[in-house]
Amino acid sequence: MPAWLMLIALLSFPVAEALSIFWLAGIIGWWALVWLAAAFIGGLVLIRFERLAFAPRMLFNLQQGHSPFKALFTSTRLFMAGGLLMFPGLITDVLALVLLLIPGTWKRPPAARPEQAANDEVIEGEWTREDAGEASPGSLPRRDN
Repeated sequence: MPAWLMLIALLSFPVAEALSIFWLAGIIGWWALVWLAAAFIGGLVLIRFERLAFAPRMLFNLQQGHSPFKALFTSTRLFMAGGLLMFPGLITDVLALVLLLIPGTWKRPPAARPEQAANDEVIEGEWTREDAGEASPGSLPRRDN
């Protein structure tokens, strides 16, 4: 893709966003302003919630033995959707909605099934207790309860 074509595409995007806002305002009137404010607040809340939910989601995936990339991918999609909602315009709101509706974004994790304890196997061995009158050099003194 030539550089001049990329430049034209980048410069025409804000123009397309402004035209979409004017088109929406022509159809629904001043409610377009309410739409933009609600989308901004929704994006802000989504980013703040995801910032708090990222670490527990990652930890849960690691504890369940799943790949951490799934949690990272989900959080990235939600961060991007929040940023697109905060950017004013109808096109970015539609893109954010597409990111939010990708399957698996809002699916609840399966209930944790009880797993066997990590020490479920018995290790056989022999041991002896040494009750020496004096502590050996370099060892801690013994405490009797």
